[in-house]
Amino acid sequence: MERILPSFSTLPRPVFPRVEALTRPSWVREHAHDWIQLSYATRGVLGVRTRQGSYLAPPQRAIWIPPGLPHSVVTTERTQMRSLYIAPSAAPWGWPQCRVLSVTPLVRELIRAVTHLPEDYDETGPAGRLVTVLLDQLAGLKEVRFSLPLPVDERLLRVSAALESQPDDRRTLTEMAKCAGLSSRTLTRLFLRDTGLSFRAWRRRLRLLKSLDGLEAGNSVTAVALDSGYTSTSAFIAAFRHEFGVTPRGAVQDLPQPDMPCQDLK
Repeated sequence: MERILPSFSTLPRPVFPRVEALTRPSWVREHAHDWIQLSYATRGVLGVRTRQGSYLAPPQRAIWIPPGLPHSVVTTERTQMRSLYIAPSAAPWGWPQCRVLSVTPLVRELIRAVTHLPEDYDETGPAGRLVTVLLDQLAGLKEVRFSLPLPVDERLLRVSAALESQPDDRRTLTEMAKCAGLSSRTLTRLFLRDTGLSFRAWRRRLRLLKSLDGLEAGNSVTAVALDSGYTSTSAFIAAFRHEFGVTPRGAVQDLPQPDMPCQDLK
Protein backbone atom coordinates (compact mmCIF):
# COMPACT_ATOMS: atom_id res chain seq x y z
CA MET A 1 0.00 0.00 0.00
CA GLU A 2 1.43 3.36 -0.98
CA ARG A 3 1.10 6.10 1.61
CA ILE A 4 0.48 9.66 0.45
CA LEU A 5 2.11 12.34 2.58
CA PRO A 6 0.26 15.49 3.69
CA SER A 7 0.95 18.43 1.40
CA PHE A 8 2.22 21.55 3.12
CA SER A 9 5.24 23.73 2.46
CA THR A 10 5.82 25.15 5.95
CA LEU A 11 5.34 23.81 9.46
CA PRO A 12 2.59 25.41 11.57
CA ARG A 13 4.83 25.14 14.66
CA PRO A 14 8.56 24.38 15.22
CA VAL A 15 7.58 20.79 16.02
CA PHE A 16 4.65 19.25 14.16
CA PRO A 17 3.58 15.74 15.28
CA ARG A 18 1.81 13.03 13.28
CA VAL A 19 0.37 9.67 14.40
CA GLU A 20 -0.32 6.81 12.00
CA ALA A 21 -1.73 3.31 12.53
CA LEU A 22 -1.10 1.09 9.52
CA THR A 23 -2.79 -2.30 9.21
CA ARG A 24 -0.90 -3.35 6.06
CA PRO A 25 2.71 -3.08 4.88
CA SER A 26 3.20 0.32 3.27
CA TRP A 27 5.71 2.39 1.39
CA VAL A 28 6.35 6.02 0.54
CA ARG A 29 8.25 6.82 -2.65
CA GLU A 30 11.47 8.80 -2.50
CA HIS A 31 11.02 12.42 -1.47
CA ALA A 32 12.72 15.17 0.54
CA HIS A 33 11.56 18.08 2.68
CA ASP A 34 12.93 21.23 4.26
CA TRP A 35 12.50 20.05 7.84
CA ILE A 36 13.97 17.35 10.07
CA GLN A 37 11.91 14.19 10.48
CA LEU A 38 12.06 11.91 13.50
CA SER A 39 10.02 8.74 12.96
CA TYR A 40 9.38 6.33 15.82
CA ALA A 41 7.47 3.05 15.55
CA THR A 42 5.75 1.97 18.74
CA ARG A 43 4.81 -1.26 16.98
CA GLY A 44 6.16 -2.85 13.82
CA VAL A 45 9.42 -2.14 12.02
CA LEU A 46 10.01 1.16 10.25
CA GLY A 47 12.52 1.34 7.41
CA VAL A 48 14.10 4.36 5.71
CA ARG A 49 16.27 4.02 2.62
CA THR A 50 18.57 6.68 1.21
CA ARG A 51 21.16 6.52 -1.52
CA GLN A 52 23.78 6.06 1.19
CA GLY A 53 22.17 3.24 3.16
CA SER A 54 19.21 1.53 4.79
CA TYR A 55 18.02 2.29 8.34
CA LEU A 56 15.65 0.11 10.38
CA ALA A 57 13.84 0.99 13.58
CA PRO A 58 12.05 -1.69 15.59
CA PRO A 59 10.16 -0.55 18.72
CA GLN A 60 12.19 1.61 21.14
CA ARG A 61 14.19 3.09 18.24
CA ALA A 62 13.66 6.09 16.00
CA ILE A 63 15.11 7.25 12.69
CA TRP A 64 16.48 10.77 12.34
CA ILE A 65 16.24 12.18 8.80
CA PRO A 66 17.99 15.52 8.17
CA PRO A 67 16.38 18.18 5.95
CA GLY A 68 16.89 17.97 2.21
CA LEU A 69 17.83 14.27 2.19
CA PRO A 70 16.02 12.19 -0.47
CA HIS A 71 14.58 9.09 1.20
CA SER A 72 11.86 6.46 0.88
CA VAL A 73 9.99 4.79 3.74
CA VAL A 74 8.64 1.28 4.25
CA THR A 75 6.68 -0.19 7.15
CA THR A 76 5.73 -3.71 8.12
CA GLU A 77 2.23 -4.96 8.83
CA ARG A 78 0.48 -3.50 11.91
CA THR A 79 2.91 -0.62 12.31
CA GLN A 80 1.99 2.19 14.70
CA MET A 81 4.15 5.20 14.06
CA ARG A 82 4.66 8.61 15.59
CA SER A 83 6.56 11.20 13.58
CA LEU A 84 7.88 14.62 14.48
CA TYR A 85 8.55 17.21 11.80
CA ILE A 86 11.09 19.61 13.30
CA ALA A 87 12.15 23.01 11.97
CA PRO A 88 15.97 23.05 11.61
CA SER A 89 16.09 26.27 13.66
CA ALA A 90 14.52 24.40 16.58
CA ALA A 91 17.32 21.83 16.62
CA PRO A 92 20.56 23.67 15.70
CA TRP A 93 22.51 20.74 17.18
CA GLY A 94 20.85 18.38 14.68
CA TRP A 95 22.86 15.60 13.08
CA PRO A 96 23.62 16.10 9.36
CA GLN A 97 23.30 12.37 8.57
CA CYS A 98 20.47 9.88 8.77
CA ARG A 99 20.81 7.68 11.86
CA VAL A 100 18.93 5.25 14.10
CA LEU A 101 18.54 6.37 17.71
CA SER A 102 17.77 4.47 20.90
CA VAL A 103 14.69 6.05 22.49
CA THR A 104 14.74 6.37 26.28
CA PRO A 105 11.57 5.87 28.34
CA LEU A 106 11.45 9.62 29.04
CA VAL A 107 11.71 10.55 25.36
CA ARG A 108 9.09 7.98 24.50
CA GLU A 109 6.60 9.58 26.90
CA LEU A 110 7.52 13.09 25.73
CA ILE A 111 6.88 12.07 22.11
CA ARG A 112 3.58 10.54 23.15
CA ALA A 113 2.55 13.71 25.00
CA VAL A 114 3.55 16.01 22.15
CA THR A 115 1.47 14.00 19.66
CA HIS A 116 -1.56 14.90 21.77
CA LEU A 117 -0.98 18.63 21.37
CA PRO A 118 -3.27 20.70 19.12
CA GLU A 119 -1.76 21.81 15.84
CA ASP A 120 -1.71 25.44 16.99
CA TYR A 121 -0.33 24.82 20.49
CA ASP A 122 0.84 27.83 22.48
CA GLU A 123 4.60 28.10 22.01
CA THR A 124 4.94 30.35 25.09
CA GLY A 125 2.82 28.21 27.42
CA PRO A 126 3.10 24.72 28.98
CA ALA A 127 2.88 23.04 25.58
CA GLY A 128 5.79 25.06 24.24
CA ARG A 129 7.88 24.25 27.29
CA LEU A 130 7.09 20.55 26.85
CA VAL A 131 8.33 20.71 23.26
CA THR A 132 11.53 22.44 24.45
CA VAL A 133 12.18 19.65 26.95
CA LEU A 134 11.64 17.05 24.22
CA LEU A 135 14.14 18.78 21.91
CA ASP A 136 16.70 18.94 24.72
CA GLN A 137 16.27 15.22 25.36
CA LEU A 138 16.52 14.30 21.68
CA ALA A 139 19.97 15.88 21.53
CA GLY A 140 21.26 13.30 24.01
CA LEU A 141 19.96 10.15 22.35
CA LYS A 142 22.54 7.53 21.43
CA GLU A 143 22.96 6.10 17.96
CA VAL A 144 22.51 2.36 17.45
CA ARG A 145 23.77 0.26 14.55
CA PHE A 146 20.46 -0.72 12.96
CA SER A 147 21.72 0.61 9.65
CA LEU A 148 23.41 -0.77 6.58
CA PRO A 149 25.66 1.38 4.35
CA LEU A 150 25.19 0.79 0.65
CA PRO A 151 28.01 0.55 -1.90
CA VAL A 152 28.42 3.07 -4.70
CA ASP A 153 30.03 0.88 -7.36
CA GLU A 154 27.39 -0.41 -9.82
CA ARG A 155 28.79 -3.95 -9.70
CA LEU A 156 28.57 -4.03 -5.93
CA LEU A 157 25.05 -2.61 -6.03
CA ARG A 158 23.98 -5.63 -8.08
CA VAL A 159 25.54 -7.94 -5.50
CA SER A 160 23.94 -6.09 -2.58
CA ALA A 161 20.52 -6.07 -4.29
CA ALA A 162 20.70 -9.83 -4.84
CA LEU A 163 21.56 -10.43 -1.20
CA GLU A 164 18.87 -8.05 0.05
CA SER A 165 16.25 -9.98 -1.92
CA GLN A 166 17.55 -13.33 -0.63
CA PRO A 167 19.44 -12.90 2.68
CA ASP A 168 19.91 -16.66 3.12
CA ASP A 169 21.81 -16.92 -0.19
CA ARG A 170 24.65 -19.34 0.56
CA ARG A 171 26.94 -18.46 -2.33
CA THR A 172 30.53 -17.87 -1.28
CA LEU A 173 32.50 -14.67 -1.67
CA THR A 174 34.27 -16.17 -4.69
CA GLU A 175 30.96 -17.11 -6.32
CA MET A 176 29.44 -13.68 -5.68
CA ALA A 177 32.53 -11.97 -7.06
CA LYS A 178 32.43 -14.10 -10.20
CA CYS A 179 28.80 -13.13 -10.84
CA ALA A 180 29.83 -9.47 -10.58
CA GLY A 181 32.74 -9.97 -12.96
CA LEU A 182 35.30 -9.33 -10.22
CA SER A 183 37.97 -11.24 -8.40
CA SER A 184 37.25 -12.02 -4.75
CA ARG A 185 40.13 -9.73 -3.74
CA THR A 186 38.72 -6.82 -5.76
CA LEU A 187 35.20 -7.35 -4.42
CA THR A 188 36.55 -7.33 -0.86
CA ARG A 189 38.58 -4.18 -1.45
CA LEU A 190 35.73 -2.28 -3.10
CA PHE A 191 33.19 -3.28 -0.44
CA LEU A 192 35.46 -1.99 2.30
CA ARG A 193 36.07 1.22 0.35
CA ASP A 194 32.38 1.94 -0.30
CA THR A 195 30.79 0.80 2.97
CA GLY A 196 33.51 0.76 5.61
CA LEU A 197 32.66 -2.89 6.23
CA SER A 198 34.22 -6.07 4.93
CA PHE A 199 31.97 -8.10 2.64
CA ARG A 200 31.56 -10.72 5.35
CA ALA A 201 30.62 -8.13 7.99
CA TRP A 202 28.22 -6.36 5.60
CA ARG A 203 26.50 -9.63 4.71
CA ARG A 204 26.17 -10.60 8.38
CA ARG A 205 24.61 -7.26 9.30
CA LEU A 206 22.22 -7.50 6.35
CA ARG A 207 21.01 -10.91 7.48
CA LEU A 208 20.56 -9.74 11.06
CA LEU A 209 18.69 -6.59 10.04
CA LYS A 210 16.42 -8.57 7.75
CA SER A 211 15.57 -10.81 10.70
CA LEU A 212 13.87 -7.92 12.53
CA ASP A 213 10.64 -8.28 10.52
CA GLY A 214 10.20 -11.93 11.51
CA LEU A 215 11.14 -11.27 15.13
CA GLU A 216 8.70 -8.38 15.46
CA ALA A 217 5.97 -10.48 13.85
CA GLY A 218 6.39 -12.98 16.69
CA ASN A 219 8.08 -15.81 14.79
CA SER A 220 10.28 -18.11 16.84
CA VAL A 221 13.95 -17.25 17.10
CA THR A 222 14.80 -20.66 15.59
CA ALA A 223 12.59 -20.04 12.55
CA VAL A 224 14.02 -16.55 12.07
CA ALA A 225 17.58 -17.88 12.41
CA LEU A 226 16.96 -20.46 9.66
CA ASP A 227 15.32 -17.87 7.40
CA SER A 228 18.37 -15.66 7.90
CA GLY A 229 20.77 -18.35 6.70
CA TYR A 230 21.94 -19.61 10.10
CA THR A 231 22.00 -23.34 10.80
CA SER A 232 22.31 -22.84 14.56
CA THR A 233 19.98 -20.79 16.78
CA SER A 234 22.76 -20.21 19.29
CA ALA A 235 25.05 -18.88 16.54
CA PHE A 236 22.31 -16.51 15.40
CA ILE A 237 21.71 -15.21 18.92
CA ALA A 238 25.45 -14.76 19.54
CA ALA A 239 25.91 -12.90 16.24
CA PHE A 240 22.90 -10.67 16.94
CA ARG A 241 24.10 -9.80 20.43
CA HIS A 242 27.63 -9.10 19.16
CA GLU A 243 26.35 -6.85 16.36
CA PHE A 244 23.69 -4.88 18.23
CA GLY A 245 24.35 -5.37 21.94
CA VAL A 246 20.93 -6.96 22.60
CA THR A 247 19.32 -10.35 22.10
CA PRO A 248 17.00 -10.89 19.11
CA ARG A 249 13.93 -10.77 21.35
CA GLY A 250 15.26 -7.74 23.22
CA ALA A 251 15.57 -5.84 19.94
CA VAL A 252 11.83 -5.93 19.26
CA GLN A 253 10.36 -5.78 22.75
CA ASP A 254 8.40 -2.59 23.16
CA LEU A 255 8.32 -0.60 26.37
CA PRO A 256 5.12 -1.04 28.43
CA GLN A 257 2.33 1.43 27.72
CA PRO A 258 1.24 3.65 30.65
CA ASP A 259 -2.12 2.82 32.21
CA MET A 260 -3.50 6.35 32.01
CA PRO A 261 -3.89 8.24 28.72
CA CYS A 262 -2.02 11.50 28.27
CA GLN A 263 -3.98 14.69 28.74
CA ASP A 264 -3.76 17.40 26.12
CA LEU A 265 -1.83 20.49 27.16
CA LYS A 266 -3.70 23.67 26.28
